[in-house]
Amino acid sequence: MNKDFYDAIYLAPHLDDVALSCGGQVSLRCQAGESVLILTIMAGDNDKIVAGETAISAFAQSLHDRWQLANDIIAQRRAEDITACQILGADYQHWEIPDCIYRGEPETAAAYYNSEESLWGPIHPQENALIEGLATRFADLPPHKEIISPLALGNHVDHQITRRAAEQHFGTKLCYYEDYPYAAAVREIELQLHSAGIIWQNKTIPLTNSELQARCTAVAAYQSQLSTFFQDQADLTRQINSFVEQVGGERIWWQTK
Repeated sequence: MNKDFYDAIYLAPHLDDVALSCGGQVSLRCQAGESVLILTIMAGDNDKIVAGETAISAFAQSLHDRWQLANDIIAQRRAEDITACQILGADYQHWEIPDCIYRGEPETAAAYYNSEESLWGPIHPQENALIEGLATRFADLPPHKEIISPLALGNHVDHQITRRAAEQHFGTKLCYYEDYPYAAAVREIELQLHSAGIIWQNKTIPLTNSELQARCTAVAAYQSQLSTFFQDQADLTRQINSFVEQVGGERIWWQTK
């Protein structure tokens, strides 16, 4: 059950983004007694899958095959997320918007994003209404002290949509986390941010072995997604540990006025 007030609300485009990117600091905050909500925005069922139809793109089907989830695919992914949030100590909330691989033209069902390349490109023009709707809906979030959005490093369309909607509603009050594993090179993060002509500041949150282990264990709870980013559990731990060592922990960013 969600609380009446949160010290921090983390916005996750997908069911794994917060654990992957900043699960250590979430664990740290929860262990310190803070209340944290992880809100996953694109956690909704695909209506065609629910109706027993097969009219999804070949690209979406290829991802289903990779995930090795036969039935109730999104429900299983939500169950993975609940387990991960419990490991981190955070509350969770799942919104009903489908992942970008399921969204498309209402009349023709033509997918907006039907290839790996399209996931990292521009937002489809028809999705402007989605951004507007999300920005409006953010007003209904529980009272909170801090909102943390993805930076959208890597330019995944759902990360871009989440960030744009959050900025539209929260403006300069927003903080940002580094999208992992797209933020694989620390120097590239800084170059990408500062190239936009905006002045950024950041703070590094050091992690103990306990918090780092919590992050890795939470990420491992997303069994369907592991093969997308890692060879196995040992590779998961090695890669995350290596990145955290580069950064000195996990970083939070904000724009100066």
